[in-house]
Amino acid sequence: MKRLNNGGKCREEIKSAKHFRKEVPDVVDGLVHSCNSAGCFDHVSAEPIPHREAIINILHRLSLILYPGYFIRTRLDSTNLEYYLGEQVTALYETLSEQIVLAIRHDCIRHNKSCVHCEPLGHQMTLAFLRKLPTLRFMLAKDIRASLEGDPAAKGYDDIIFSYPGIRAITIYRVAHELYHLNIPLIPRIMTEYAHSRTGIDIHPGAHIGESFFIDHGTGVVIGESCVIGNRVRIYQGVTLGAISLSKSEVKKLRSKKRHPSIEDDVIIYANATILGGATVVGARSIIGGNVWLTHSVPPDTEVFVNKQDLIFGAKQYKKQAAKQKLRQVNQNHLIIK
Repeated sequence: MKRLNNGGKCREEIKSAKHFRKEVPDVVDGLVHSCNSAGCFDHVSAEPIPHREAIINILHRLSLILYPGYFIRTRLDSTNLEYYLGEQVTALYETLSEQIVLAIRHDCIRHNKSCVHCEPLGHQMTLAFLRKLPTLRFMLAKDIRASLEGDPAAKGYDDIIFSYPGIRAITIYRVAHELYHLNIPLIPRIMTEYAHSRTGIDIHPGAHIGESFFIDHGTGVVIGESCVIGNRVRIYQGVTLGAISLSKSEVKKLRSKKRHPSIEDDVIIYANATILGGATVVGARSIIGGNVWLTHSVPPDTEVFVNKQDLIFGAKQYKKQAAKQKLRQVNQNHLIIK
């Protein structure tokens, strides 16, 4: 039996592979050149920037503190509660202060700011945030109660804390909002964009949201930076509280202006409604119906909804010609305000 000799073939393939590998340094040279040009973005510096995974881990640790006993596998009772919280808060202090110092230092160097003594300032800001945690817990408790009161499908508080994306997004928003108003760069936005990626709910950390806030279902909700929302507001999936589209020349001068609507107390906004503009105010106790497009203010105790669509029904046909017949006709939408 003749033995197949593949050794020569393998050596030729190895030689060919070496030839291709020699081209890799040229690729590296091109990448290095791109890092030295003004047209690309990179962070080539001796100073590190905040680490996204570290910030996500901070959010996980905060969930252990804000909801004690819910996200651990061990028993938590009055005997070990103080030890448990002491351990968690101390670890949070160490990791959060490290990331805040990195964020402040990076911001100063990137924008050539004067020295703010980032190390002590970072620890000071971290402690200021930690002191907010008891208040945050009470605020989140009101959000959870609002979820139970607003959703008949909710079986109890545990159901909401474990599984409701709205509560997860609101929890991260309220954490990020406190850090945002301490003027900590980068970290608040990293937090809310992580919540966005996990829940489909996009809340800018700069938005002001009152107590007992309820987002039902949640996917596709957008709440802009300068939005102001009162107490006991309820919104549904697909709602946008946004800004009116601007030209490039207008964007820069309006960065620090109010661009998003204000929603007063006890308002309900149903699915896929869009409310735009910094001057737009939805008055207290109003109801905004599904699919409404609103760019002007409405007074308190107002109902705004889309005119009922006219539907045409025909008997189901199985012939090809009948199948092409248009069976549904929708009139142009008109807003009805009561």
